[in-house]
Amino acid sequence: MELIHMADIIPLIGIPYPPAGRSSYYIPCPKCDDSPKKKHLNINLAKDVFRCPCCGFHGGVFDLYAFYAGTDRSRVRKELLERLGMQGSGRLPHQGHALKGTPEYAQADECPLAGIDTRNEAYAALLGRLSLASDHRENLLARGLSIEEIDRLGYRSTPVVGFKAFAGQLSSEGLSLSGVPGFYREEDGSWSLVHEYRGILIPVRDANGRIQGLQIRRDNVTRRKFRWVSSTGRKEGHGAEGWTHLAGAPGKELILTEGPMKADVIAYLTGRAVLAVPGVNALTQLEKTLRYLKESGVEHIMTAFDMDFLKNPHVKNGYRELVCLLSGMGYRFGTYIWNPGYKGLDDYVLHCRDGNGRI
Repeated sequence: MELIHMADIIPLIGIPYPPAGRSSYYIPCPKCDDSPKKKHLNINLAKDVFRCPCCGFHGGVFDLYAFYAGTDRSRVRKELLERLGMQGSGRLPHQGHALKGTPEYAQADECPLAGIDTRNEAYAALLGRLSLASDHRENLLARGLSIEEIDRLGYRSTPVVGFKAFAGQLSSEGLSLSGVPGFYREEDGSWSLVHEYRGILIPVRDANGRIQGLQIRRDNVTRRKFRWVSSTGRKEGHGAEGWTHLAGAPGKELILTEGPMKADVIAYLTGRAVLAVPGVNALTQLEKTLRYLKESGVEHIMTAFDMDFLKNPHVKNGYRELVCLLSGMGYRFGTYIWNPGYKGLDDYVLHCRDGNGRI
């Protein structure tokens, strides 16, 4: 069967070429980036996949070609064979080209993603060395969290200096940083931490409370406030995987919402378990989590996405996909609706809570 790689379709669909020697790079996402300066869509030539961690747009070679070429996916293979001049030969006319995903080109800077225990240990140690700025603490208090809960959750402020020092300390203590998103090796072989925008670091935890990754709520931005801590394409680094986040201990029912910070607030204000996805269109990791929770006894899920899902067609499409997933897995489910003057359920329950801090 003819092999068609991501690198083969780059000149056909007109997306940017990768920087020299890189097999993983970012370009503007055609679905959610509103400026050429914003680059959230990751193109991975070694794995022949693409993914945007912001809106969840992802897939393989045929999916990317179908989107950019405006071709029905069922016709992509035939069209590519014709455009690439393969016609059943089984070989591309330019096979062996430097862009193609050959072993020589696929010497990626990245390494495999570190296991959950390794990530949890590294992130917990990092957060233990950081502090929470006063303005960030006030922001979290205004959302309804208590000082004790903020500390228990492990929220911290992004560091502004000492990136190599923090990473060096962790490495010198025997912690493995290879494949932990956010950490990477400098050219001199020393470990460092990516330099991110100033903001609140949010631990994203699995069903066992382990930190899978870190998100940042960035200060002084109006769009894309939340982003993952990632070291995609850097030596011994790795990208974030769009993990789900569980706040509270689930029984037979839980709430499903968007964003780990929102989940933490809702769980604290209501005393109920809340599962969060990075976005209504970012459901890649959700199915695995839902299977685990179903085996743990969860039967009923109430969705609680921001009220603009009723009007935003992009969000509505993601919601339909979510409903199909829940139905196909045998969950009973429903949807919370509240006063649209309050965008999120966290805002609404904060408004409604009684003097004891609970609704």
